[in-house]
Amino acid sequence: MEYGSIERELYIEATPEVVYEVVSRPEHLREWWPDEAELKPAPGATGVIWFGDRATPDAKAVPLTVIEADPPRRFSFRWVYDEAEAAESANSLLVTFELVPSGGGTLLRFSEAGFREKGWEAAVLEEQYREHVTGWDHFLPRLVTYVARLVSTP
Repeated sequence: MEYGSIERELYIEATPEVVYEVVSRPEHLREWWPDEAELKPAPGATGVIWFGDRATPDAKAVPLTVIEADPPRRFSFRWVYDEAEAAESANSLLVTFELVPSGGGTLLRFSEAGFREKGWEAAVLEEQYREHVTGWDHFLPRLVTYVARLVSTP
């Protein structure tokens, strides 16, 4: 198996403008992905997302750096790097949301790349890759459901 990148395509019944907000703004991110998020959707901006209640010791804080913010077409960030370092291609994973108008909605092309570039030992690479596949397979459908609720709310 190749552990280079994870790619998914999802059709979302909302405009690219709406979907862009949902994948780039903290108030929307926390509705479908992390439990908490602090970030500014601007290239070069750094932020943090949390999994778990940040008031508890077992909450996991994950730094991220916004790479590209091109509304309503593309949003990307680097994550899974040591917070003492700057995010680079050799020490982080790159998540990209590409939004393509399609009919009355949006085709979301998702990718996460950089697993091999991290230099992980083979067993760690395989474990991390599988954990991320499982995670995105859980969270991306939640994004679709959240957008559906958002656009149906009067």
